[in-house]
Amino acid sequence: MKAVVITGASSGIGFEIARLLSKNYFVIGIGRNENNCAHAKELIYSENPGAKIEYFIADLVQQKEVNRVAYEIQTYLENNDILELYGLINNAGCVRSWYTTSEEGYEQQFALNHLAGFLLTYRLLPLIIKAKGRIIMTGSQSHKGIKICWDDIMLRKRYNPLTAYKQSKLCNILFAKGLNDRFTSAGIRAYVVDPGLVRTDIGNKQAGFLVNLIWSIRKKYGVSPEIPAKTYEFLLETNPAPKGLYYCSCNEKTYSRQVTSENADRLFLLSEKLSGISYDRLEC
Repeated sequence: MKAVVITGASSGIGFEIARLLSKNYFVIGIGRNENNCAHAKELIYSENPGAKIEYFIADLVQQKEVNRVAYEIQTYLENNDILELYGLINNAGCVRSWYTTSEEGYEQQFALNHLAGFLLTYRLLPLIIKAKGRIIMTGSQSHKGIKICWDDIMLRKRYNPLTAYKQSKLCNILFAKGLNDRFTSAGIRAYVVDPGLVRTDIGNKQAGFLVNLIWSIRKKYGVSPEIPAKTYEFLLETNPAPKGLYYCSCNEKTYSRQVTSENADRLFLLSEKLSGISYDRLEC
């Protein structure tokens, strides 16, 4: 049976993806809050008693947590050898109103929105290659109109929460580009989904008063999370694999001119250094 790992799977878009995919896949969800994960699992089972789903708890802002949960998932898959890891959906994300760092000293939006997926993908990539699977990032059209601040990627000198968020979304698509440049020949594909404006609580979690207020008003005009969930399903199930990189509403979309192999390679090298890994040394 094909398995799919989904981060940020206890609420919002991640939960709707988990609910949708649990009809045809063994879903492995990752969430930060144990109670929320238990509730999400209960809801999915109440609608689909035959669902195959398991949740793992991890705070993916911290790299030691990413490494731990990756090991636990690998062990789980090995102990259930009927499963093959066909999909990884790096969906977990955050917004921070002020400059806050992970235990490693990395700005938290960069740490969770980009580095967590970069490191988790590295840990699980051999299994995904074995299944000739697919990797999907949750992106945003806000990646357009910005460049990577290479000389201060953590924005320590002049922090702006919106700039940090936009930069992290540009990192998502550069990462997908870098994966395709390196591993398409191994039979896998990486994509970015722009879910559009969605009614989720991403701007209300650990955010300051102003960001919380603005997002509370703005999200009222968004779509239900179950609508963008269909694009993730489309990218997982369409055969042959779609050739594009950036999708919204199951359609390929244009993306920033900053998404080049040169920038993707530069981000890859920097992210490897910050994560203490090397994709070139993977044994696949």
